[in-house]
Amino acid sequence: MCLGLLTACAGQPTQTTDKSNLTAGQVSLTLKKNTTTQQQVVEAFGSPNLVTQSADGEEVWTYQKHATVTNSSSSGFSATVILLGGGSSSSGFEQSSRTITLIIKFKEINGVKTVVDFSSRSSSF
Repeated sequence: MCLGLLTACAGQPTQTTDKSNLTAGQVSLTLKKNTTTQQQVVEAFGSPNLVTQSADGEEVWTYQKHATVTNSSSSGFSATVILLGGGSSSSGFEQSSRTITLIIKFKEINGVKTVVDFSSRSSSF
């Protein structure tokens, strides 16, 4: 008498990302020169990492955010027949990092500190 057992297992890829409002897209949507106020910047991105003053006396805010993206997946197949067996499995793990730096220069316009210039830079590795 021959008895067989067949099992299969496949896992869906899993992706996790550290969330942050500071993205290149959010910078484009939020910051408008001579329009966006300092309060609107705080509401969109939170408190800056660093506050300095430029040579001409204007306030400069610097933000830097780091995000890590992790992808993992696994799959396996196993077949067993009495006195005969076989199996195969695979798994994967991938991790990448992204950094964005945003520098915003403010000037007082009509009594309200307003964005007059900004620059951002992103890198991935």
